[in-house]
Amino acid sequence: MKWRNQLLALLCLAVFAGLGVLYFQHWVVQKPFGIILIIGEGLAPERIGLTRIFLGGADARLTLDGMPHVALVANYSRDFAVADQAAAASALATGVKVNNRAVSVDPNGKAIATILELARNRGRATGIVTNGSLTNPTCAAFYAHANSANDVDQMAQQLVENGKIDVGLGMSAAEFQPESKQGHRQDNRDLLLELRGNGFDVIRSRSELESIPVWTRPKLFGVFGGGGTNDQGWNDEPALSDMVRRAIELLQYNPHGYLLIVDAARMRTTAETNNAEKTLNEIAELDRVLATAQRYAGARSTIIVCGDVAVGGLHANGFPLRKDSGIALLGLNPSGEPWLTWATGPKGTQSYAATKLSEKEIAGDSNTVTPKEQSEPAAFYSKSALSTVEDVVSFGAGPGTEALHGTIDNTQIFKILRDEL
Repeated sequence: MKWRNQLLALLCLAVFAGLGVLYFQHWVVQKPFGIILIIGEGLAPERIGLTRIFLGGADARLTLDGMPHVALVANYSRDFAVADQAAAASALATGVKVNNRAVSVDPNGKAIATILELARNRGRATGIVTNGSLTNPTCAAFYAHANSANDVDQMAQQLVENGKIDVGLGMSAAEFQPESKQGHRQDNRDLLLELRGNGFDVIRSRSELESIPVWTRPKLFGVFGGGGTNDQGWNDEPALSDMVRRAIELLQYNPHGYLLIVDAARMRTTAETNNAEKTLNEIAELDRVLATAQRYAGARSTIIVCGDVAVGGLHANGFPLRKDSGIALLGLNPSGEPWLTWATGPKGTQSYAATKLSEKEIAGDSNTVTPKEQSEPAAFYSKSALSTVEDVVSFGAGPGTEALHGTIDNTQIFKILRDEL
């Protein structure tokens, strides 16, 4: 009789345990372990179709195309119909509209809490990865607070002193070092040396990045130097997708999960110079970044890809053949017309005002080309392509991203991420 009672008790325990597991899996809200925001600078809807055709023809598919949730994103700032880089990033980082040029501060200069700061306060590991400078306005909006996005020295100082990130990987060291070490700082501080004193591993090459063991609790800061090209091999720069892979591997040590901010900065810099081929290659790299994030973060993570503000107005014109791709879309079509054109930028032949520029004036600008060299002309001349009023686009997968549908405000991205912390 005694053994029967014991067996019955064990059976009851097993049933209750099974019910507990079912209850936890189906009724208890579970937060994602990994939260990743990938910002494609200038990622407007027309860039998606153009990149498909460029990579493989009209039938090509991107990793972005497999994301289950998508929305258009309105991105005006507090004071302008067209947000600048700082205001657009601040809205994503804080959920609050700020003035153009401001970095995560209100009109009175008061700091607004960012999603990275909230994640840190809730015990998550944090990281920022970019193929531009870590102090550019898009990155800075997540860790710094300033009235002017041009104060690069202040951004670098806040990044180092406030200790808000566990992993930071970018492409420029100059803002962290004094002039005596080929840097740009006027205060003679060597912030990279200070980081080492605070326990960070400071690395300068792809091989050093790959050598960091995955089992270590990371305090990692990488500055890889080049920043202006898409050619990683010659100077041992890692690709953005490589940096994202390593960041996820290293941040996963934290039992409370992590938040990773990824900035595809070169999408903007190539667009600003009216270089269509490099712009489309950078969007292809963004797509590889997404594929890498999905593979290493896992299906239960929240991953959002979002543009900040459209730039340049790149469009494909005419009637390319269905199988045309790559360089077949560059230059002129059989009728002598350009396949690709920009709205504004250094390849334009006249100023934004009514005044015509002479060929000599255009040639005198190192960032421009003469009309005879223009295979992708711009409608109006400007030193760099201008931001445009059009909506950007966002894609999402994982918990919370069901809110990405229709047209949303850019501040909604912050709210989705905040609710999943």
